[in-house]
Amino acid sequence: MSKKNQHVVPHSDGWAVKGAGNSKATAVYGTQKETIARAEVIAKNQRADTKIHGADGRIRAGNSYGNDPCPPRDKK
Repeated sequence: MSKKNQHVVPHSDGWAVKGAGNSKATAVYGTQKETIARAEVIAKNQRADTKIHGADGRIRAGNSYGNDPCPPRDKK
C-alpha cells in the first residue's frame, strides 16, 4: 500500500476524500465532519497525513500519522 496524503476537499455533492495526485474522490460525504473522520482512518492505515481544505479550497488544517519530522521532545 502506498503512502498518500489524504485531502478533504469541497465537492459538488458535499465533501470528498482524495488521495494526493488522484483525480477521482475516494469517498464523498454530506458533511466535512464525516469526511474528515474517513480521511483520518485512511491516513492512519497508510501512516500518511491529512490535509483539510476549507470551502475556498485553501488548506486550513492537517495532521500527521506517519513519521513526524518534528516529534515532541520528552520533558522528563
